[in-house]
Amino acid sequence: MKKVVIAIDSFKGCLSSEEVGQAAAEGIRKVFPETEILCFPIADGGEGILDVLISATGGKHVPFRAHGPLMEERDACYGISGDGKTALIEMASISGLPLVPPEKRNPMLTTSYGTGELIKDALERGCREFIIGIGGSATNDAGLGMLQALGFRFLDGNGHALGVGGRMMAEVKSIDTSNACPALKDARFTVACDVHNPFCGPDGAAYVFAPQKGADRKMVDDLDTGMRSLAEVIHRTTGIDIAGYPGAGAAGGMGGGLLAFLHADLKPGIRLLLETLDFSEKIKEADLIITGEGRADRQTAMGKVPQGILEEARKQGIPVVLIAGSIEEVEEMNRVGFQGVFSIAPGPVSLEKAMEPEFARANVSRLTHQLCYMVQSVNRDSV
Repeated sequence: MKKVVIAIDSFKGCLSSEEVGQAAAEGIRKVFPETEILCFPIADGGEGILDVLISATGGKHVPFRAHGPLMEERDACYGISGDGKTALIEMASISGLPLVPPEKRNPMLTTSYGTGELIKDALERGCREFIIGIGGSATNDAGLGMLQALGFRFLDGNGHALGVGGRMMAEVKSIDTSNACPALKDARFTVACDVHNPFCGPDGAAYVFAPQKGADRKMVDDLDTGMRSLAEVIHRTTGIDIAGYPGAGAAGGMGGGLLAFLHADLKPGIRLLLETLDFSEKIKEADLIITGEGRADRQTAMGKVPQGILEEARKQGIPVVLIAGSIEEVEEMNRVGFQGVFSIAPGPVSLEKAMEPEFARANVSRLTHQLCYMVQSVNRDSV
């Protein structure tokens, strides 16, 4: 083989995308030491997207002190592209679920305020282009906290400014935009959004995602009721109906807030990243692409990283192999087009052992080594 492309999502809680890629490349070089290997760190909009974007744009990290999901001050950071024009923001870095201890998770209280603070600081530094990954949030406040940090005010029926958290959505009766950051008028937002859920309803943010953020059944019902009411106020204020818009329910309705007030372009996270990486151009003439993620199942073929990689590869007739820590629905993944689907697990092993970074790294390298050895043997026998 002359050229192999590696584009594997992180094995969450175990190995970063870059670490998985390095291990895969190590296995390939054992068999094909002269092969050109292109390794792309990759993500789908949530954890890890900031580092991928910074790497892809030749950017830098910008440390910043902001408010976390429960309005606690904490260290955070965002990125600015190498040309200084584009701010790169990972919502999870300041408003993410892992930042809230399990016993304190409550989407009625958590806020996206810190994400707005990152946006505001980038505006003050002169950035007018924004790429924001909104996966992995701890919030279900429709992005109202973010907007509050940018100068928007959400008022109750008596004209009083409301506080923060998902519980405020049901109380919003009017919206004051008069003190919004003036620089927003010249800013353009592109949002990496890895789900297509509407803002509210049975498939909306509250019913689908709030339980994993700490909501009980009553909270879920209350949050959805609040989102329905808020969607009507937003429609009345902006003329934009976000209630059923695909992706508006992402990150607890953050997609809807960004769409309605900042006129954001919501894109599948993997598509946005592949465009940023100029992926279709760089994979030309590749003999094989190796993709994957920690767990491959039915959702893998529904817009996640491997599916996005597969779609680009098929345009150029490049075979794609998928590797993962655990695998389900192998036949379904073969049906959609993966040439092979392989688990890195060497045999029965506990989850704790499988999640050990060194163990996983060795298994990735071993598997790619064996795959390449098989390719070498087939090519030799066909001569």
